[in-house]
Amino acid sequence: MGDLLVKPSGSTGKVHDITPETAGWGYVGFGLFKLKTGEKVWEETGPREVILVLVEGKAKITAGEQNFGELGTRMNVFERAKPHCVYVPNGSNWTARATSDCVLAVCSAPGKGNHAARIITDIGFEERGRDANTRFIHPIAMEDRDIADSLLVTEVFTPQGNWSSYPPHRHDEDAFPEMTYLEETYYHRLNPAQGFGFQRVFTEDGTLDETMAVADGDVVLVPKGHHPCGAPYGYEMYYLNVMAGPLRKWRFKNHPDHDWIAKRDAP
Repeated sequence: MGDLLVKPSGSTGKVHDITPETAGWGYVGFGLFKLKTGEKVWEETGPREVILVLVEGKAKITAGEQNFGELGTRMNVFERAKPHCVYVPNGSNWTARATSDCVLAVCSAPGKGNHAARIITDIGFEERGRDANTRFIHPIAMEDRDIADSLLVTEVFTPQGNWSSYPPHRHDEDAFPEMTYLEETYYHRLNPAQGFGFQRVFTEDGTLDETMAVADGDVVLVPKGHHPCGAPYGYEMYYLNVMAGPLRKWRFKNHPDHDWIAKRDAP
């Protein structure tokens, strides 16, 4: 198993290019472009479906023969406004031309050709947890919305001093309906940007146990196991999650030692 913490390769252009081959797994891919105004990028999707997420800034986006025009209103991710996103099916292509400096995430997984290119609208908002476990969710493409073949995508804002993806939970067995096997990436941002956060990825048998200090722009790979993260006082944490596996459903189990927290917080 390779390194779980992936640093950006630079400050401009395609700074993340995580594929199933580089990650050592079978489903999830994650790319990230940091573009200057006027820069243009283009990619074919091949056998994979894609969800483009404008993390920050504006861009004119096309998918196949469709021109979606200029998208993006969130100039800083920590404005907490809902993102503008585009679904692109497998066997197609997409282009993005930055009309401001922008950060564009490319979330990918195997496609089956069941969905057409579209702007993803009506993204919801959820508040999850309580006290120092409170966080705020934009469920971009979760299983309650039939807008993708494999991809599950969501973004989370964790206030300073709080924990997230907590209590620790895992989704690493193909055992529906009790659990689904889902690989996952976390693209982290910190506010202020010089801050840091923590993420632990560990299995109950101890064969995997890594705790990482994450910086602004880092990606953490979660091939299996539990994966909580925390934001120190003074630094707000954002992350964009991409999940995929053999079944497009999110079923997980909490760590047995810490499940009491979820039961206490249940309404």
